[in-house]
Amino acid sequence: MHSRSTGLTKCNSKFDLALCATVYPGVEPFLADWYQSVLAQTDPNFELWIASDNLSIDVAMRAMGKDVKAHWVMAQPNDSPAQIRQRILAHVIETCTSVILVDSDDMLHDSRVAAARKAIEAADLAGCALRLVNEEGRDLGLTLSLPRETEASDVLPRHNVFGLSNSVYRSQLLRHCLPVPAGVDLVDWFLATKAWLMGAVLSFDPVVRMDYRQHGANMAPIRFPFEAKQVIRDTRKVLGHYSQLLASPIENALSDRLTMTQETALDVQLFFEQVVSRPKRLEEYIFNLNTLEPQVVWWWGVAQPALQWMWKD
Repeated sequence: MHSRSTGLTKCNSKFDLALCATVYPGVEPFLADWYQSVLAQTDPNFELWIASDNLSIDVAMRAMGKDVKAHWVMAQPNDSPAQIRQRILAHVIETCTSVILVDSDDMLHDSRVAAARKAIEAADLAGCALRLVNEEGRDLGLTLSLPRETEASDVLPRHNVFGLSNSVYRSQLLRHCLPVPAGVDLVDWFLATKAWLMGAVLSFDPVVRMDYRQHGANMAPIRFPFEAKQVIRDTRKVLGHYSQLLASPIENALSDRLTMTQETALDVQLFFEQVVSRPKRLEEYIFNLNTLEPQVVWWWGVAQPALQWMWKD
């Protein structure tokens, strides 16, 4: 590890929180805004950790516009995106008691760290609402949050609200969610679902604490109305997620939640076979999907339960 701060030491009581992000080629235009929002936190008592995925420290710091005080973890040759995140999280959980996750193309509201510190006192995993913005940071008029009258634990395993930009984990829980296999694409959903399967206490803050930037490099862009190509792409990602998750060891999984996950995976597979693989049926599904009041959570448009009549008798 290359460090510009104090190195790998156990956190003292002043720095019991880590703020963790990943930088990569293409994120440079957004880093100045991101780092400025990190510096603007009302609660400055955290350690900053940055994983560098094929972006040099010097290039990243020039893009941020300052001499950044952080622990840096460098990707190894041929690391997948999942592996570099596994690499940094394995370090962080050994040094700090809780880990705040943020994306380096997003912007923290000044209360993010303070709210995360409070939330993780009563939960093992906590999320917060995200305001969707465009590449220039303009509000798109959408907020990712829990659906009305829904508890945080009710969203999983079919959808997700715990992203790599709006979550905070207790390190003790995160340790049991690791490792992340190299081939995992949806790291955020993988970690959150494992936490849920183990019966972790989940909470969600409906107050917006992050601006979530929508651009071409998003792994899970949120766009309305839905189009066929988006549903096809998202369904394949969701199927991959369940396959990778259920193939991984899950420590002390609650049997009813594991069964629910397996049943959900089968439902999405049936949706793929009966709807996604049939152009006319998919066209009908898209039409019906776009008549529903959308809920801004990740993967809402895949095998939407309100339309199950289209693939189940």
